[in-house]
Amino acid sequence: MTALDGLRVLDLSRVLAGPWASQTLADLGADVLKIERPDSGDDTRGWGPPWLTAGDGEDSQESAYFLCTNRGKRSLRIDIQSTEGQERLRELAGRADVVIENFKVGAAARYGLDYKSLSRENPGLIYCSITGFGQTGPLAARPGYDFLVQAMGGLMSVTGEADGQPGAGPQKVGVALTDIMTGLYANVGILAALAERERSGLGQQVDLALLDVTAATLANQASNFLVGGITPTRLGNAHPNIVPYQSFKARDREFIVAVGNDAQFVKLVTLLELPALGADPRFATNAARVAHQETLIPLLAERFASREATDWLDQLEAAGIPAGPINTIAEALSEPQLVAREMIVNLPHPDNSDLKVVGSPIKLSRTPVSYARPPPRLGEHDEDLNFPLWDDA
Repeated sequence: MTALDGLRVLDLSRVLAGPWASQTLADLGADVLKIERPDSGDDTRGWGPPWLTAGDGEDSQESAYFLCTNRGKRSLRIDIQSTEGQERLRELAGRADVVIENFKVGAAARYGLDYKSLSRENPGLIYCSITGFGQTGPLAARPGYDFLVQAMGGLMSVTGEADGQPGAGPQKVGVALTDIMTGLYANVGILAALAERERSGLGQQVDLALLDVTAATLANQASNFLVGGITPTRLGNAHPNIVPYQSFKARDREFIVAVGNDAQFVKLVTLLELPALGADPRFATNAARVAHQETLIPLLAERFASREATDWLDQLEAAGIPAGPINTIAEALSEPQLVAREMIVNLPHPDNSDLKVVGSPIKLSRTPVSYARPPPRLGEHDEDLNFPLWDDA
């Protein structure tokens, strides 16, 4: 038995935020029907290379991008613009627990697939809408994409090298983090609505906006402005509220030191053979170190530059000071800790039995996640439409 065994999810979304939400629900045991356009399917099916290598050594038609966010689902091709397709989807929505969609505001209503229409036939339906700017407000009708919203939401203004440094300028995060965080917030909203339905018997609409999520996840940076009146700027790998909490260059490569409290700072300067810094009133507390970081950081940087990163990391670990290498993706996915946590999962695919995916980070002691299906081929489960799907009889 999985945590969400028996939960029925109709996924009308595409690309990343919605599919990320439904993939998480599938990992937890939900039965997810992914509805795709008959001709081309989800947009991300075409977002390659790279492509999954087939058994004959040739590239298949499955993009790596699509594979990262669609495991555990059944793929059904339904033409949402046809009357027959709309009727079929309304029938499925009538038996579903959850619908996830990311149409532009108002588009679902044109097909009779909006929350108001579907909830008349299925009052217990949880209907999750994901858009760039939400269902209300002056920008509601605008399309929104992760890159655009990272810019509008302020995230890019605090990402990248500081002004005056080589390569300075705003940068997007290296993955579509706003989409992913929106998918995770969507899961929270869906599960909260399902829990409330246990008491009321009624469903509700969950309204998620990429811009809202970006603002919410600015966290301490937003609070620095709202509480302190400080407009955060780009600091490269430094931290606006903690010092030293950044990258340093060793003789051979950069690495990270993350000193989170005053006791760790004393350990650090002792290790660096700079013990007087620990008693210096300019550096004795974190607030003082933030105020005098332009004096402190060069002193630490000079010492770190004298040895190779591996030497420092070994010593820092032995002293109990948080530190680590700056890994490539290949190095990160080979980390023994991730291997021990079973985060790389083999999920045999019809085109390649050796398909590997990054697994779910959710570890449940009694109802663990499951990987019931690999990411589906386009229309792989169309035949299921010939049988009563989700038949309660």
